[in-house]
Amino acid sequence: MLLEPRYVKLSTRTGIEVRRTLPNARKRMIGAWAFVDHFGPTAQTDGMVVAAHPHSGLQTATWMIEGRVEHRDSLGSVQHLEPGQLNLMTAGRGIAHSELSLADSKTLHAVQLWIALPDAVRKMAPEFEHHANLPTFQIGSSMAKVFAGSLASQSTLSSDAKLYSPLVGAEIRIPAGAKLELELDPSFEHGILLVEGQLAVHDVDLPLHSMEYLEVGTRLVDFENSGDSEAIIVLLGGEPFDEPIVMWWNFIERSHEEILEMREKWNNRDSGIPEFADNIGGWTPAPELPNLTLRARL
Repeated sequence: MLLEPRYVKLSTRTGIEVRRTLPNARKRMIGAWAFVDHFGPTAQTDGMVVAAHPHSGLQTATWMIEGRVEHRDSLGSVQHLEPGQLNLMTAGRGIAHSELSLADSKTLHAVQLWIALPDAVRKMAPEFEHHANLPTFQIGSSMAKVFAGSLASQSTLSSDAKLYSPLVGAEIRIPAGAKLELELDPSFEHGILLVEGQLAVHDVDLPLHSMEYLEVGTRLVDFENSGDSEAIIVLLGGEPFDEPIVMWWNFIERSHEEILEMREKWNNRDSGIPEFADNIGGWTPAPELPNLTLRARL
């Protein structure tokens, strides 16, 4: 099943658009992966200027393909993110952060992901992790780097990223003219996001920036790169997430009332989330809620 992206503005400070494949009208989540934004490649050095904003009930996973970004958060973390590295921020009961692309970056190309936290841990204390040394290995002529969990064919090589649901996340680079047969965990559902190049999945061309969804029970997936340059995919997978969630703005909660409470506390500056200094300044207020009651959905 093909999941096509929709285009949204990254922030009001730049003109950069991002391509959002999750949530999608055809599929809201893949495992606990609840949100996928793909931005770039762009030559704008100010491509990412996102002032302080909150999150709750989720983990943010930022995967850099090109460029450099500075992350700052309300825990006091200051971290520069380089290509092939992962920033993982566990919001828990509430955290705020900002993101700024660095001036020495000639291009910016990245994927921003959210992971829904299970109810048992969604009110945990917030945490931040940076992972620079991730498992990298060759599969045929292709190269894979695993940033979350492990691939079925390389289960002994697992990312150290701290997760709360069974998941996999990996970047796979397939050379021009190459084919790849990849083993998958059949207990997972998967999404294949094409972020660069040309690629066919099971002999069907996958449009650039789109995602192919694979149901639970899929054991093997075949790729063919018939183009004249490298193809890059981001593979996401996980056991189906069976807890209904309410996702609005930057929050994942379980009810309309919890969303309303988080919004009001953030906008009234009494959320309990510490303020922090960065090179952007200011903070991002939550928008108005829609004139309806938000319902929990799978």
